[in-house]
Amino acid sequence: MRTAVILLTLLALAAVPGSLLPQRGVASDPAAVPQFYAENPDISPWLDRVGLFGVYASPWFAAIYLLLLVSMTGCVLPRCAKLWRDFRSEPTKAPTRLDHLEDHRRDVFVGRRDHGETSTSRVDALELVESALRRRRFRVRVADGAVSAEKGHVREAGNLLFHLSLLVLLFGIAGGRLYGYEARVAVVAGESFTNVASQYDDFSPSVWTDVNALEPFSFRLESFEADFETSGARRGEPRSFDARLRVESGEDSWTAHVRPNQPLEINGTKMFLTGHGYAPVVTVRDGTGATAYSGPVIFLPADNNLTSDGVIKAPDARPAQLGLEGLFLPTAADIGDGAFSAYPDLVNPRLLLTVWTGDLGLDDGLAQSVYTLDKSRLQQVMRPGSDQPFGPQLAPGQTVRLPDDLGTVTFDGVRRFANFQVARDPGKELSLLAALMLLGGLTTSLIVRRRRVYVRVHDDAGTVVVQYAGQSATRRGLPHGEIDSIADDVRHELDRHRQPHRKDAP
Repeated sequence: MRTAVILLTLLALAAVPGSLLPQRGVASDPAAVPQFYAENPDISPWLDRVGLFGVYASPWFAAIYLLLLVSMTGCVLPRCAKLWRDFRSEPTKAPTRLDHLEDHRRDVFVGRRDHGETSTSRVDALELVESALRRRRFRVRVADGAVSAEKGHVREAGNLLFHLSLLVLLFGIAGGRLYGYEARVAVVAGESFTNVASQYDDFSPSVWTDVNALEPFSFRLESFEADFETSGARRGEPRSFDARLRVESGEDSWTAHVRPNQPLEINGTKMFLTGHGYAPVVTVRDGTGATAYSGPVIFLPADNNLTSDGVIKAPDARPAQLGLEGLFLPTAADIGDGAFSAYPDLVNPRLLLTVWTGDLGLDDGLAQSVYTLDKSRLQQVMRPGSDQPFGPQLAPGQTVRLPDDLGTVTFDGVRRFANFQVARDPGKELSLLAALMLLGGLTTSLIVRRRRVYVRVHDDAGTVVVQYAGQSATRRGLPHGEIDSIADDVRHELDRHRQPHRKDAP
């Protein structure tokens, strides 16, 4: 147990960097580690070498975890066997002398026949003592003119259940870390998603996750509704979010609503609503009039009023590839250099663009973020006859012609998108069971007292002497008055037994 406590302390200390530093493989914030690298370029490589950006997957954390698992197993299982043997064994024999134990009491009963009264015998007293103790759910043993009784083994069972819950919890956490996964995906209203790894924006599997055996389901985001406060000091604060899905799993199909703290669960895979935003619908036509890009583009929110920015890439545009950086304002309050949105809902939507032309770098075979534009081989499009950047400002339905016959851009409208976090944790049921076991075991071990009661009966000069004594396994001692209560029960039974004796009628 001492070893287990030391390892448990080491595990807690080892988890501290995982709480303070950003971690890789967290689907809710995949950019946290690169951002930390950018802000702390000197210390980040050293932290990475010792695995502090992946604490829970590091070899040293796994070593502590496995040692704790082995130690807890070696601690709990032998105690289970010992408790089982204790349950099956008889109570210990009563000591020869009882007057040195706690709560000692001595009763004397007349042991002879007088005036038709039935006497109390030593055998009668032993039987009545045994019966009184069994009614109080004591485990009883009668030997050598004495009764020994035990009660409260369930306290040891509760203590053992508490430690066993820690072992179950370790297995539950290990199951989730080894077989589970976390992922995130942004879905635009009107579009569909299928639960395969390639469709996620970020997918973080565990060591033994079978990515080819994910739960087979798909859904279409029918609509996303968001309500905001319209007045007062809390104007603009969100009131409710509701993602309406059409879900298909196997041969079943149904409509589901996903809201904050109300995830969709399909056979152990849960899907949480974690965010939302806007996806302007844009059509880009190149200089030849051909459609180079058309559809919704997810813009990432930058503030609480959903001022959002995004990138549109048209690698097939001719005569040159086009890249557009955009700023979307749901409720435009200023469309100058300090453009911002004054309200998160669609009251006065505007799309502000800057245009770049050249080589987008998509033919190099290197992965690029859909939310950033590599400008190393691009040139910014300027206003004709000016050294100022060309920056059109579009309302829904408007079209702007690009300089130098590069084409046109049309702002067709706006859709909403929803961010979903999808997670599967096979160990969560074990973790819940461990929590229930921990509460039940701890409560039982704190409430129940384990104690022993000894009773000796012997004859002394024509009388029957009954001696009682108690012994507790805890510092709190026996419950107040328990010995006196047992003795009073025995005396009551003996008084009933010693009723006046009547002779049979002739």
